[in-house]
Parts: sequence; structure tokens; C-alpha cells
Amino acid sequence: MAFPPDDIDTTIDPGLRTRRKRRMTMTHVGATLAALTGVVAFFLYSSIHKIEEGHLGIYYRGGALLASPSYPGYHIMIPFITSFRSVQTTLQTDEVKNVPCGTSGGVMIYFDRIEVVNSLAPSAVYDIAKNYTADYDKTLIFNKIHHELNQFCSVHTLQEVYIELFDQIDENLKLALQKDLIVMAPGLTIQAVRVTKPKIPEAIRRNFELMEAEKTKLLISTQRQKVVEKEAETERKRAIIEAEKVAQVAQIQFQQKVMEKETLKKISQIEDATYVAKQKAKADADFYTAQKIAQANQLKLTKEYLELAKYQAISANSKIYFGSDIPDMFMDKSVFQPNTERRTEETSSSDDKTSKAASSTKQKDAIKDSTET
Repeated sequence: MAFPPDDIDTTIDPGLRTRRKRRMTMTHVGATLAALTGVVAFFLYSSIHKIEEGHLGIYYRGGALLASPSYPGYHIMIPFITSFRSVQTTLQTDEVKNVPCGTSGGVMIYFDRIEVVNSLAPSAVYDIAKNYTADYDKTLIFNKIHHELNQFCSVHTLQEVYIELFDQIDENLKLALQKDLIVMAPGLTIQAVRVTKPKIPEAIRRNFELMEAEKTKLLISTQRQKVVEKEAETERKRAIIEAEKVAQVAQIQFQQKVMEKETLKKISQIEDATYVAKQKAKADADFYTAQKIAQANQLKLTKEYLELAKYQAISANSKIYFGSDIPDMFMDKSVFQPNTERRTEETSSSDDKTSKAASSTKQKDAIKDSTET
């Protein structure tokens, strides 16, 4: 069932008409508020931005660079009027790819990738961005790499660039870049440059590979020769060491034998000295004994003792000889000269032959007793 429009239907209650108008007004207000909220949210979204750690934010307003950079964190800017760029201030690596380079011989080679490790001081961000824009690396690094690398290749042959001087390219590029940056962009520092092996024409590359193969063979032969020489030298040194060891052992054994002989000699000398000392002591003892016996005999052989010995000998003998010429074998005149003189005196004083015989017998017995003693 269709109802007529409100302006046509005049039979509708005026209160109902008022409620409808009020409902429409509230709908328009809600839509307006929603639109305003959306616009505000969009402006806030466009104005709030974030700067990452290790970066600084620089701002452009109407194309002009503002002097106040922002540090890491959330910041607000005027949308559509102000724009920002995030500039890295920590170590970063820029890659320059496919760099052409012509050698002095006219051969065109290509460096596939050149890596430049650099860092920008935070205090130099504003000056460098003002002079070289936020994309300063294109002007100061990329273009400079092309220039310096072509300068290097133009004065060197392919052999030098590809083999002989290849290990110096990275250091030369680093020094050249840093030298210019000190003047053009203080605060931008080159830490290292890494250069990959360049691409060369296929035919030339094969020739280089053949040349490297021949060099490898030569190196192998040289190394093999050195190994043989080292082995011979090792054998010679081993033989010398063995000979020295034998000589040292022989010398030690010889010294040992000499020491043994010297020890035996010293022992023999000690034994000889001991024997001599013993013999000397024995001889001294014998001499002392004989001396004491002689002294004792000298004290013992008195006149009275000789008389006693005479009579004892006479009493013990069963035969007695009488006469003036008793053989000399029974006496020693040099020893008993005083007795002989006494006997002569007694003989001359007494004419009794019996007394002479008794005196001679007495002297003979005394000599015999002395000899036995």
C-alpha cells in the first residue's frame, strides 16, 4: 500500500511531521561530524611521522630545507606543506653496479658490483643535504666511483687491471674518495671499498685461464722441486744429527773410560801410599824395637852379668878347652876388644896356664851367650 508524500498529505498529524524533520536534522549533523572527524584523522595521519634509530629527519617546506633536523622518535609536521626525508647516520653500504671501464689497450671491461661502506656524522647532515640533497651518495659516491675507476683503468693494461694490480683497486678508490670528501663533504667518511672481479671478453678470459693453468703447473713444479730439496736437506740434517750423536756418545764413552782410568790410578796411588805408610811404620817399629833391644843389651851386658853368664856357660858345658891360641872363629875381636885387652893383662900378670884357659873359655861362653841373645 502506497502512502502519499508529506507535502501532499494534509491529513497527517503536525507532531509526526516535526519528529520527521528533527530526525533528518540529526542525520545531517552526524554525517557532518563524521566527515570532520575523517578529515582531522587524515590530517593527523599525514602530519605524524616516525624517525628510526640511527637516522636523522630533515624537513623541506615549500622546497626549502629547514635548519632543524629531528632525532629518532615520533614527530608532527604540517601536511602537504612540509615534507621530510630520513637520512641514515650509521654505517651503510652503497652498491655501484655494472661500472664500465676501458683499459689503456682499448679493451672494455665491466665491474659487476662495487660496495662502498661509509658513514655520515650527524653534525654534517644539514650541510651535506643542503649542498648535495638527501641523495648525496649519488653525487659524492656513485658518480665519483665511475670517475675514479675509469681514471685508473685508462692508465693500466688489462693484465694489470685484471691480475697484477687488482688487489690495489679497492685501496686506491678508498683513498681517492676520501681525499675529495675531506674537501667537498666533511663529515662523510669512507670506511672500506670492495671491488668484485671485472667481466672481460670471453676469448681473453680463456687466454687468462690457460695462462693461469700454466702458471699453476709451474708453481706445482717449483713446489715439487722445493719439496725434493727440503727432503734432501732433511736427510742431510738427519745424517749430520746421527753422526753428531754417535760422536757425542763416543766422546762420552771415552771420557767415561778416562775417568775410570783416573779413578783406578788414584785408587792405586792411595793403595801404594797406604802400603808405603804401612811398611814405613813397620820399619820404624822394627827399628825402634832393635834400638830398644840394643839399649837393653847395652844396659844388660855389665861386668857382673858377663861373669855370671861365664860361669853359667862353664857349668853347662861338658867340654872345656884350654890354651892360648883358641881359633878366631869362636870370637869377634872387634866387639870384645876391651875383654881381650883385659885378658892380656891378666895373662901377663899370672903365669898360671890354668887361669889362662879358664879366662879364654869364659870369654868364648860370653860371646856365645851374647850371640844367642
